[in-house]
Amino acid sequence: MQDICAAAAIAPRTFHRYFAAKEDVVAEPVRRMTALAHERIAAAPPGTPDAEVLREAMLAVGRFVIDHRELLTALRTVARESAHLRGTQPGVRPDEEHTIAELLRTRTEQPRATTTEPGAPGSPRTHSPHPRPGDWRRRLLVGCTVAALRIWYDEYLRADLDDPIAHLDEILRAVHIEPGRLLV
Repeated sequence: MQDICAAAAIAPRTFHRYFAAKEDVVAEPVRRMTALAHERIAAAPPGTPDAEVLREAMLAVGRFVIDHRELLTALRTVARESAHLRGTQPGVRPDEEHTIAELLRTRTEQPRATTTEPGAPGSPRTHSPHPRPGDWRRRLLVGCTVAALRIWYDEYLRADLDDPIAHLDEILRAVHIEPGRLLV
């Protein structure tokens, strides 16, 4: 942490005013990227296919990465050099993939009917959603889309790409193929 404070030319007290621990420094951009993806999904027009909603959300995350390349490159170096931070993932955290799949599901499905709770006449209760047969497809789409973002992220931070957003879009479109077509 002393190295971080020295590099940023701030006192440890100032650092702790913004971050509880050094892990929070690395995690903050990931939280921002995840929030950006959630916002884009929630704002997508009704009827937009899931693949298109995810593509647009990941393109927004890609623009964030481009705008913050220097910071993300430095944080990546810190994470790789620290045994404690080595497992930090870029972009959308793997545990958020289920949440993103749920966001997609809730934007396309009608709300569940309410029922009356036994023992409490007249009090409405909403059934919790149960996994449906098609949910695995949505989760697979999310997982593949997030993996595509990670591949692009790695390529983008390692090399100068002529048009990074076009390259991200190409990778995302490779994931979002029509059923029955082979990826390669």
